[in-house]
Amino acid sequence: MINRRKFIMGAGLSLVAATAPISLSAAGSATRKVAKSGHLKLSFAPYELKLRHAFNLARYSRTTTPDVQVQLEYDGIVGYGECSMPPYLGESVESVTKFLGKLDLGQFTDPFKMEDILAYVDGVEPGNRAAKAGVDIALHDLLGKIMGQPWYKIWGLDPAKTPNTSFTIGIDTEDVVRQKVREAAPYKVIKVKMGLDKDQQTIDIIREMMPDVPICVDVNQGWKDKQHALDMCYWLKERNCLFVEQPFDKTWIDETAWLRERSPLPIIADEAFQRIGDITKFKGVYDGINIKLMKSTGMNEAYKMVVLARALGMKIMIGCMTETSCAVTAAANLAPLVDWADLDGNLLIANDRFSGMTVENGKVTLHDIPGIGVKLLAGK
Repeated sequence: MINRRKFIMGAGLSLVAATAPISLSAAGSATRKVAKSGHLKLSFAPYELKLRHAFNLARYSRTTTPDVQVQLEYDGIVGYGECSMPPYLGESVESVTKFLGKLDLGQFTDPFKMEDILAYVDGVEPGNRAAKAGVDIALHDLLGKIMGQPWYKIWGLDPAKTPNTSFTIGIDTEDVVRQKVREAAPYKVIKVKMGLDKDQQTIDIIREMMPDVPICVDVNQGWKDKQHALDMCYWLKERNCLFVEQPFDKTWIDETAWLRERSPLPIIADEAFQRIGDITKFKGVYDGINIKLMKSTGMNEAYKMVVLARALGMKIMIGCMTETSCAVTAAANLAPLVDWADLDGNLLIANDRFSGMTVENGKVTLHDIPGIGVKLLAGK
């Protein structure tokens, strides 16, 4: 009899996913260009993301996010990808460009051999998840353009089944929180960053201004006491909260399992959960997982994560980092498969290079654009 978990973990998705090539001069000189026509040609360049507001979490604050833009060309067709690097990933522009510079994608003459190509990329060095995601996204974009179809259609998904996306409100002063709540007016779910002593004050402000909109909270490993966490879960339940994301340090496995057993709200893994091998060990510790392409090494593994998590009865959220519409739209192709979406990373930056998925009446909205579903903005 087939072992279901082993079957799912080993299942390969020989699937695949681009417009005319562009110069990356706006983002800096391309670091690497290789191969001839009939071979894959990789290029990439740094591109700093500038945030509209300071991004304040329980453990740090920032106003920019380092990023590397990726292009993968085959016979004049170009796929776009992206590597976004918030601090906790442990990657940098230097590490990403160094890793990408080691890749010899010119050895591949058939871009449809996705599993072979991505297995090669993954095997060059351990780690480097964001760098690998950039190649994966660009390959999906390229293949979708070659096939003339967006990826949600290649996967056979119904775009009408996408969930509402949440809008993120970070830890901030009362005035800034009120400003962000006003900006969140078109959204039907609010995600609140927590983990400091002003958590209840922030929720009270939101409830004063938006009494009926569901919220979810992301503690970003900020809570330090089990009983306090449990008390907060009950308090949040009374205020129409949907779930609590990453309440404790990612190493607090026993404490998280204790909280999950008692909490009236689902407990979702984020920082604790990275790649597909983490899912089975978190069954019974978390109720669900937050999949992000920069953690999963891209769309290919993210799709497999969805299949495995569903087989284990776990809830699924599709999230993002602060990213351009390139990576956010790539992730949005998976949205019809998940319970919750947090795909507002492109809305938090002031220098997006792409147009792609949109939020209409609070809902993730996919468009009929081949590849991952993005277009490069004029002059970018």
